[in-house]
Amino acid sequence: MLIDLIGLLLIALVVVVGYKLSPVLLPKADLTVAPETPCDLHRSPCAAALPGGGRVELSVLPRPIPMVKPLTVEVAVSGVAVDRVEVDFAGLEMNMGLNRPLLAGRGDGRFAGGTTLPVCITGAMAWQATVLLEAPGERIAVPFRFGSPVP
Repeated sequence: MLIDLIGLLLIALVVVVGYKLSPVLLPKADLTVAPETPCDLHRSPCAAALPGGGRVELSVLPRPIPMVKPLTVEVAVSGVAVDRVEVDFAGLEMNMGLNRPLLAGRGDGRFAGGTTLPVCITGAMAWQATVLLEAPGERIAVPFRFGSPVP
């Protein structure tokens, strides 16, 4: 009987820990906004209009975006007060692991940080860089897609 009770408590603990960690592994957003027009992060920054007249712009340097080399990720936000900015890099065809740098505030709605993208062993890879903005009372996600060159 004691072993059954311990087993049930362990299962409950796993469920609670999984529930608490789910926002880290699967970012949730109150609102998802599409980019304004198709753009190429390999050539220029990409932007999207936010509700209420705001705007977000994502830039990844150097250009074109290299794999397995340090990258600088910059986000500029205007028209919305933002407490926290992260950019979630995810492979669209293959799980490439968690790669979500928290960007540091630089003032005037600008945030920056660094990361590195891994090489996909199968060749070219489709990526999505989702800008996650935490504003008071809501979390906004803005996905931008780009491809990696064949290594």
